[in-house]
Amino acid sequence: MHPDDSPAAPAAPARAGDPIDRVWAGCLAIAQARRSGAPAQLSPHAGLVHHDATGWQLGDATGAPARALFALLKPLLDCRTDTRPWVIAQLGQSLDGCIATRTGDARFVNGPDILTHLHRLRALADAVIVGAGTVAIDDPQLTVRHVPGRNPARILFDPQLQLASRIAGVRCLADAQSPVWWMCDARWQDAATQLVGAQRVLAVPDLLRSDGTPRIGAALDALHARGLGLLFVEGGGVTVSRFLAQGALDRLHLAVAPLIIGSGRPGLRFPGPDHLGDCRRPVFHMYTLGSDQLWDLDMRMPQTAT
Repeated sequence: MHPDDSPAAPAAPARAGDPIDRVWAGCLAIAQARRSGAPAQLSPHAGLVHHDATGWQLGDATGAPARALFALLKPLLDCRTDTRPWVIAQLGQSLDGCIATRTGDARFVNGPDILTHLHRLRALADAVIVGAGTVAIDDPQLTVRHVPGRNPARILFDPQLQLASRIAGVRCLADAQSPVWWMCDARWQDAATQLVGAQRVLAVPDLLRSDGTPRIGAALDALHARGLGLLFVEGGGVTVSRFLAQGALDRLHLAVAPLIIGSGRPGLRFPGPDHLGDCRRPVFHMYTLGSDQLWDLDMRMPQTAT
């Protein structure tokens, strides 16, 4: 089951002196400024300053947890989205690389700290993208509930209308929390429009190749044309794998739980090279979030030496 099905954490009282709360409030202000094009309205207590050469920086008067939070989110604060989207993806997986059991049970692979992180990524993103398989199995809400923040637009990535028989019951289409678009190849525009209405359909010309695989670049161009610059690909494994294989990711977060599943559903899977020397070794940072290890992978930096 998708982590989005977990109950929302009870609202905690504002802690004006808490460094993590201050840093998070500053991150939200920076995200809003990027969307609006206006200067960030930062509290003087946030400790965040911008430098032309190094981007956003955090002052020294914060504790280690707040500094780790800032370091993890800094790439999203510094990203440029004026000419193309900036794309981050996240997958939660077991030690043996599975995101669910063979029956699809994923409640819950990762712990609550990863869930909080996922909601932070939603709050900073302009849009969250999920594939048709994730919608069919988990029916996630894709809203921000575990932290303060703005709900992103929600993109149901379904080039061939695999959700057609169940789209009427999809949960996020029934609320007004934020815009929802059902993205498909333009040849299915009329069919999608009949099911959900034109305002909910994002039909992309030539989204599908002749072999039936999607052109991720065409999807990104269509989203950027709608003013969606920072995109969060939340799942599932097939969709994240396609974005990665086509070089569409700027950042990838892999949340690894101390769990062994066995013959479960794999996370990343795509045709790879024959030789290890040709495989990618991204520049990375590691963070401990509760019982999980989060691998923060930079997919744009030159790979590390073998």
